[in-house]
Amino acid sequence: MDNYQYERELRKQGITLIAGVDEVGRGPLVGPVVTACVILPEKFELPGLTDSKKLSEKRREELYPMIMEQAIGVGIGIVSAKRIDEINIYEATKEAMKMAISNCSSKPEHVLIDAMKLDLDIPSTSIIKGDLKSITISAASVVAKVTRDRMLIELDQKYPMYDFKHNKGYPAKKHLEALVKYGVLEEHRKSYGPVRNILLQEEMKK
Repeated sequence: MDNYQYERELRKQGITLIAGVDEVGRGPLVGPVVTACVILPEKFELPGLTDSKKLSEKRREELYPMIMEQAIGVGIGIVSAKRIDEINIYEATKEAMKMAISNCSSKPEHVLIDAMKLDLDIPSTSIIKGDLKSITISAASVVAKVTRDRMLIELDQKYPMYDFKHNKGYPAKKHLEALVKYGVLEEHRKSYGPVRNILLQEEMKK
């Protein structure tokens, strides 16, 4: 797959500051949704860089410093579990993406976004499966994933019984068992089914 095609087309039009934007963490029961906005140089090459979900944790950790070192601009957007509960995950993801763009250390001239459509004051292109089709979105997906994973590893040190180090907040067996045994944490998304069910059961016991 030619994952430079979108970037090449934009460069032909004289656009050089092309940002890729992607999110991580729409499905987990705990923690924030995290987005990254990354602008890469024209001559950027990083063999093996693709959608972060297709890479091992070890490989993502290897690629992350290489992306950060070469990037012209990077911005991160983090929207908390509390905010996700208030406005829903779809709106929270859009909010986090806009935050990442506004936090970017260089202002993009054009934004390539994985799947989502955003109302921006910068021209943008929404690409289905963009994390596979655009090298810039792939870079953003790795930065977002590593950023969020590190946050969940920190949370694991605080609450080791939920096994966040391994499940990263997704509804894995150990996580669900710990929810039943130890209850809902402040960092949990209260509007998500498994968490909401535990809270309802606790209410009924009162």
